Amino acid sequence: MKILRRLLKERELLNAGFTNKIIQNEMGKLLEIENLTKFYTSGYILTEKKVAVDNVSFSIKKSEVFCLVGESGSGKTTIGNIVLRLLKPTSGKILLDGRDIYSYDKKTYWRKVQAVFQDPYSSFNFFYTIDKPLHDAFHLLEKRSSREERKKVIKATFEKMGMNPDEIMGRYPHQLSGGQMQRILIARSFILHPELLVADEPTSMVDASTRVSVLNELLRLKEQEKLSVLFITHDLAQAYYIGDRIAIMQKGKIVESGLVEEVIFEPKHPYTKNLIKSVPPLHEKWKL
Repeated sequence: MKILRRLLKERELLNAGFTNKIIQNEMGKLLEIENLTKFYTSGYILTEKKVAVDNVSFSIKKSEVFCLVGESGSGKTTIGNIVLRLLKPTSGKILLDGRDIYSYDKKTYWRKVQAVFQDPYSSFNFFYTIDKPLHDAFHLLEKRSSREERKKVIKATFEKMGMNPDEIMGRYPHQLSGGQMQRILIARSFILHPELLVADEPTSMVDASTRVSVLNELLRLKEQEKLSVLFITHDLAQAYYIGDRIAIMQKGKIVESGLVEEVIFEPKHPYTKNLIKSVPPLHEKWKL
């Protein structure tokens, strides 16, 4: 608990530096998920059904970080993939800005909804420099631009994120660190100025010293660019640091949800209580 309280204090200090703070209760809903279910079947004669997501409902407000937390196999990544239209749900409905997500054509939808995945290197081709996927992002925009115009936008985006474009442009993925690659993915997403970013375990492949910079970048984009984030993680401390609201998932279902501080410090469901108890203390001797 001491660790979680310290992370909250750090987040409050970070938020104090932003002058354009959004009051969440005044913001409308950006994404609405209603009775979402996804199951997989295997076998041809004796078929077996595996439920990945079981009747899940929640909403994400504009300029809000909503955290989905749970162990591996709980269904949180499946929800992220369905929101990204990489998977089709078995049943249920998802609305973006009040419209069914399948009413948008793919280009329009992916301008509004972007993703940062767990492994940043899997999003790049090692035979090309990182410039190529950055330039490819412009294909989703309606307005065509020259290569020089695209370069200016890319450099301005990097500079806005506190990165030196001269140290990054023209390099291959293996020449950059995991933290740099993850921030490049965030920059690539924000070239399109999306409304929602699906961040699926975005810090799991970077070292501990780099994680906070990735989290702070997401918080900055939320506060200054009015970005909404669906933050998927198994790490309660990270969810506590970055989140406004949180939903705890177990076996495809949401067992508890609410404001981050309420769920962490006043958990009601036994599974949530066990998750919090399982966070190892750093300042106490471990009993093995």
